[in-house]
Amino acid sequence: MNQDPNETHRQGNGPKTVTALLRHHLDHRPDALAYRFLAGTEQGRSGGDGESWDYRELDLRVRAVASLLQREGLSGKPVLLLHPPGLDYIAGFLGCLYAGAIAVPAYPPDTRRFGQTMPRLAAIARDSQATHALTTGALSRFAATKRREIDSLGLAGLRWLATADLGTAGADDWRDPDVDSDSTAFLQYTSGSTSSPKGVMVSNGNLLHNLRSIHRRLEHDTESGMVSWLPPYHDMGLIGGILTPLYGGFPAHLMSPVSFVRQPLLWLETLSQTRASTSVAPNFGFEHCVRRITDEQRSGLDLSHWRLALNGAEPVRADTLDRFAERFAPCGFVRRALLPCYGLAEATLMVTGVGAHEPPTVGTFVPAALGAGVARPASGPESERAIRTVGCGAAVDGVDVAIVDTDTRQRITAEERVGEIWVAGGSVAQGYWRRPEATEETFRARVEGEGETSYLRTGDLGFLSGGELHVVGRIKDVVIVQGRNHYPQDIELTVEQADEAIRPGSGAAFSIEVDGAEELVVAYEIEGRRVDGAPTLLAKLRTAIAEQHDVAPHAVVLLKRSTVHKTTSGKIQRQACKRAFLDLGLSVVAASVTRDVEVSPSVG
Repeated sequence: MNQDPNETHRQGNGPKTVTALLRHHLDHRPDALAYRFLAGTEQGRSGGDGESWDYRELDLRVRAVASLLQREGLSGKPVLLLHPPGLDYIAGFLGCLYAGAIAVPAYPPDTRRFGQTMPRLAAIARDSQATHALTTGALSRFAATKRREIDSLGLAGLRWLATADLGTAGADDWRDPDVDSDSTAFLQYTSGSTSSPKGVMVSNGNLLHNLRSIHRRLEHDTESGMVSWLPPYHDMGLIGGILTPLYGGFPAHLMSPVSFVRQPLLWLETLSQTRASTSVAPNFGFEHCVRRITDEQRSGLDLSHWRLALNGAEPVRADTLDRFAERFAPCGFVRRALLPCYGLAEATLMVTGVGAHEPPTVGTFVPAALGAGVARPASGPESERAIRTVGCGAAVDGVDVAIVDTDTRQRITAEERVGEIWVAGGSVAQGYWRRPEATEETFRARVEGEGETSYLRTGDLGFLSGGELHVVGRIKDVVIVQGRNHYPQDIELTVEQADEAIRPGSGAAFSIEVDGAEELVVAYEIEGRRVDGAPTLLAKLRTAIAEQHDVAPHAVVLLKRSTVHKTTSGKIQRQACKRAFLDLGLSVVAASVTRDVEVSPSVG
């Protein structure tokens, strides 16, 4: 490992704010590459070098944005970020921190789907009480044409500031704000997979604590490099893809999420060409590459330098790790590079992660025992129906992970016992913006018999095995049928593997009440409109679920493509799917319920 001579800030003895961190790099490596955004990738093709900023240029651009915000009197106030992915987004985010403002990362409204995308953005704007938004000139002009609609959403006073053409104008007018490690750096709005979005208050101290923990767990050095296509308005893309390289002082090569979805080869091509060591993606990203990249495309890749392939989705799937490692082994990719990890916005980002030189571990457990709260390893004939869970590593430096019995609030000390995951340490955020009751409930939990240490209740269920955290699901999503717990992602995986007509990552398993009892419902999108073959497919899915999980679904529903409820980060909204099912709001192609009653396709 090549050690950086300017290592003090990574030992906890240096800058206490992100602003001071960037100024540190300006002093020590002004001409080193900070960020590169690949040009032309929105059209699904490699864009060559794209636009690049070294630390000197980055600092100038950031100071220009900060000066504008300071002139607007926004120090200490929330500011929406509505740039599309790119260097201007980075300048906007860091410009807020340079100004002492509170950044509110968000996605720009889709001008083609304004009515669909603007309401959630408006909810974030109203909750944060932001009065200003940083955006592009085009979006600012578009907003002017939609003034009536925007006003009706409660945003009549929102001022749109176009910064794309700002350049470095006004950079010399910047004044270093009087902020410290306790000052709120930004509000990370949760994805809303089980509830309405809430703004997590992340301080400068939280950020630097988590970035330092990530740096140590991944063993980054001066030869490291990052490639990321993740959205910059979510914690994994912002902290994992953009701020992690800033902390380590190594380059980041970025592209838009749309580019990756359209042509996943671009991601691996960029890793191959730059010989970058690190990239992070949800499970979907790895699965997308396996399904979409051809043998011919794969033949030109060199992935031998990709030593840290972080997978932090919920859940990390063992089958995906297997397929990706096998598929890209001819390109020099090694399985031990796969690095499952666990984290959430309320803990800034990373909570646990597999070590940089350790292979991922996979456990096989008896489904019935796991449903009863005990992760009993499967053996012999039991292995055929076993549930495979991926170890997400041990807690990172400065973080304590407790598995807690939710009834007694005591720590579960025995390994392989399921409980709620609680987290404590310097990475745990300050709470929810303007929600003191929710903050008290979620961020101020106490483990019975362990003093006054405050813990974050994650709402996730998991267990420890061999010192590694295994995540099994969300408390709110657990399906309880005839007294047995079933974790929806396990049932969903069974459905996805049952037939190629099922669209991966595009369905939900949830429970409803029928005649006073809880029953299972599975709703999944299918490729095309296979109405003629629907009875056979429905029967096939029922059989697979019954054989693997010993439960008979009350209903199995086939949906039209691209209609299942998801968050902006692509997570399935199981509770929203449940509400739509009960309200007859799903776009149904075909369905069956118990007693073989067939339901006709809807027109929704």
